[in-house]
Amino acid sequence: MTIGGLARSADVNVETIRFYQRKGLMLEPLRRSGGIRRYAEADRSRLHFIKSAQRLGFSLDEIADLLQLEDGASCSQARIKAQAKLAGVRTRLEDLSRMENALEELIGLCNASRGMVRCPLIAALKDGTSSFAHSST
Repeated sequence: MTIGGLARSADVNVETIRFYQRKGLMLEPLRRSGGIRRYAEADRSRLHFIKSAQRLGFSLDEIADLLQLEDGASCSQARIKAQAKLAGVRTRLEDLSRMENALEELIGLCNASRGMVRCPLIAALKDGTSSFAHSST
């Protein structure tokens, strides 16, 4: 298939494929007679792998590492990388939960204020008195 056909089959832009080629995530096939590059089913599979890994939160550098482990002989290394990614996701979830609680607290302060007073949300952010302002993130 052509690069356009590959892009359509994977629901990506042609420029996405070219970007992945520049990053070394996908190989650029040799030009055949007529100067047109033809992509195989293996290229589509690799493109799906990249997109699936991105949806799981892996960076392009991490995906490149996973692609090197693709042969199946290094399943334990792939598991270790996935476990590290999961730990990072859990940390981000904890941070998001703290952010959610702090925003709820600040919004509650806004709802409690009446009249021409200093905005409690802005004041808390400026003064660093919100609970999230004191966390380690």
